[in-house]
Amino acid sequence: MASPLKVCIVGSGNWGSAIARIIGNNVKSIQRFATTVNMWVYEENIDGRNLTDIINTEHENVKYLPGYKLPENVVAIPKLRDAAEGADLLVFVVPHQFIRKLCDEMVGCVSNKARGISLIKGVDEGPEGLKLISDIIRERMGIDMSVLMGANIANEVAAEKFCETTIGSKILENGLLFKDLLQTPNFRITVVDDADTVELCGALKNIVAVGAGFCDGLQCGDNTKAAVIRLGLMEMIAFAKLFSKDNSVQTATFLESCGLADLITTCYGGRNRRVAEAFVKTGKSIEELENEMLNGQKLQGPATSAEVHRILKQKNLVDKFPLFTAVYQICFEGRPINEMISCLQSHPEHM
Repeated sequence: MASPLKVCIVGSGNWGSAIARIIGNNVKSIQRFATTVNMWVYEENIDGRNLTDIINTEHENVKYLPGYKLPENVVAIPKLRDAAEGADLLVFVVPHQFIRKLCDEMVGCVSNKARGISLIKGVDEGPEGLKLISDIIRERMGIDMSVLMGANIANEVAAEKFCETTIGSKILENGLLFKDLLQTPNFRITVVDDADTVELCGALKNIVAVGAGFCDGLQCGDNTKAAVIRLGLMEMIAFAKLFSKDNSVQTATFLESCGLADLITTCYGGRNRRVAEAFVKTGKSIEELENEMLNGQKLQGPATSAEVHRILKQKNLVDKFPLFTAVYQICFEGRPINEMISCLQSHPEHM
């Protein structure tokens, strides 16, 4: 019989810790997986104690997911190479800004037969334009990558409230393997082969959520917010089609949890929306609000809007994406916030 597959979770923030609860419990009862799960934790000092020590003795990530116990078979490890050594399955769940550096650190301690799944919502821009996070990991580590994206607010997943999610996989059998690792009665997974679209949805919806937060800050009401969500979805679809390498974008993917559902959830409940609303009401910078409101977590929406804007600029397509552009300009170029509404009024969809 093949030896059980060793799992390493790369990251331990809010979402990483919620996923660790699921994986830790699932591997106890599924023989294909090794029962100990390594979780790489960026070491921090919490009231004089190391965060890894707190997690390993009290089985709770008191900083990023307080109030929820982690299974005792999830072991926090402060050195990334130690955590990843010999892993068969890697679950990546860190802010997208750090992924290149972390991959470079892991090279050589993970076999190219290992398989990975990215839960990272963001895109990167390489010299040749758009770069998906899963492609960066695939290229730097030489392993096959799937992605998981959906309407999954971490605290609700940790509280075992019902939700759906989507795994996108170019090799279906790997997507199904990760479905086995991650699915529970309250965390229902659909596997699709349109992996790039699944991943783009996860990144782009955060830009739309910032726009929705601006509307909340301006007290525009639900009708306006619905327009932001709809026009935002149209721009997400247009962007995905524009950057699909082989015209493989399936419009049906946008109706999966990774598309419409995640967009709605993020525009009503996510941290991008919350910080964008505060941006309007307080006049503080995104960076200041991130420090004040997110307890060390990183905000993905503004950063993604900047990356997308640079890509659109390279291709002379800024005018075709007025909502994405307005979010970027309001966050970084001092464009007046109430111009969020004029970008809706004059959207090409209405022309």
